[in-house]
Amino acid sequence: MSTDRPPGRAVSLALQSDKSTRAYALLAQRIEQWGFDGLSIYGDLGYQPPIPALMTTAAHSEQLRLGPACLNPFTMHPVEVAGAIAALDEASGGRAYLGLTRGSWLSDLAVGQRRPLAALRDTVAIVRRLLAGDTSGYAGTAYQIEPGFRLRYTPLRPRVDVLLGVWGPKGAALAAEVADEVKIGGTANPDMVRLMSSWLAERCHEVGRDRAEVGLVAGAVTVVDADGTAARDKARTEVAMYLDVVAALDPTVTVDPDLLAELRRLLGEGRHQDAGALVPDDLLDRFALAGTPEQVATQAAGLFEAGATRVEFGTPHGLESGTGIDLLGAEVLPLLRSTATSPTATPSTTTSPTSTHPTTDRVTADTT
Repeated sequence: MSTDRPPGRAVSLALQSDKSTRAYALLAQRIEQWGFDGLSIYGDLGYQPPIPALMTTAAHSEQLRLGPACLNPFTMHPVEVAGAIAALDEASGGRAYLGLTRGSWLSDLAVGQRRPLAALRDTVAIVRRLLAGDTSGYAGTAYQIEPGFRLRYTPLRPRVDVLLGVWGPKGAALAAEVADEVKIGGTANPDMVRLMSSWLAERCHEVGRDRAEVGLVAGAVTVVDADGTAARDKARTEVAMYLDVVAALDPTVTVDPDLLAELRRLLGEGRHQDAGALVPDDLLDRFALAGTPEQVATQAAGLFEAGATRVEFGTPHGLESGTGIDLLGAEVLPLLRSTATSPTATPSTTTSPTSTHPTTDRVTADTT
C-alpha cells in the first residue's frame, strides 16, 4: 500500500449509491487499506440517498475523507443539508465534506431549478451559520431562515469543507467566493481543468482570495484492466449516457450533434453497448479514464499537470468493481505517487489487502 503523495495531489474514489450496507462497509475498508485519500458517494437521482451509505463508510474507516457528490438545494432544504452533513461529520470524527450542485434530471420530477447559483450560495451560507451556532438568521434570494432558528444540538465542528460541482464561469466565480473545492464531474479533459483553473484564479483575484485556498477536482467514469481494449470498450458503454449531459458543458470540446442524436436514440432503445461503440477514442479520453493501469495513470497525471489538486476515479472502476479498485490501488496509485517523472514506470508489485472482494452490482458514474 502506498501512503505518501506529493502535496496538493489527492486521489479519491467515488461509488454509486446502489449497494448493500455490507458492501459499503467492505468497500470502505478495502479503499482505506490501499491508501486512497477519500471516498465520495454519488447523489444521482433515483439511487439511494448518499448519506446513509456514507454513515456506513464512516463506521468502517478511520482516515478517509468522506462526502456526498453531490446534494442539491432543490430536493433537500438547506436546513436538512446542514443536519445531514453534521451527522456525517460526527460519525466520521470530523472527516466529512459537503458536496453541493444544482442537480441533473430534476425535470423528471417536475422540480424547477430557478436561480441555481442563488440557491447554492444560500445553502452554503445557511449550512455554515447553523453549524457555527449563529442565530442571527439569514435573508437570501432563494432561501431564508428567521432570527433565532438554530440546530437543537451542537455539531462536532463549526465548519466543514464545501465542494461545489460546477462547469461554467459563473459557477466558478461563486466557488471562488464561498467554496473550498470545485469539482468538474464527468471530465478527464486537461483542457477543461486548465480553463476552470483560470476562471477560479480570475475571480479569486477579484475578491482578494488566495487561489490556493480553492481545490480543483476532476472526476469521471473509470475503467482499468490489464486488457486495455476491454477496459476502454466498457468505458464507452458507461460514458455514453452521460455525454448528452456533460458534452454540452465543456466549451473546449465540440461534439458532432448528429453523433449525440444517434447516441440518444440508441440509449432510448436500451442499446447501451451499441451507443458506446459510437464513441471515438479522442472523445472517450475527454470524458473517461480508461485502459491499462499505465494508461489511466498517465491520464490522471495529465489532470494534475493541468491544475487539478484531486483526481477522483468514478465507477465502475474495472470490468468488475473489486478488481478495478484493486488495480487502481496496487498499480495506478503508486504510479501517481512515485517520485519518478513519468507515470508509465514499471507497475508496483504491491500485494492486495487481505479482505475479500465485496459483491457489487453494475454501477454508473457521477454526472454532477
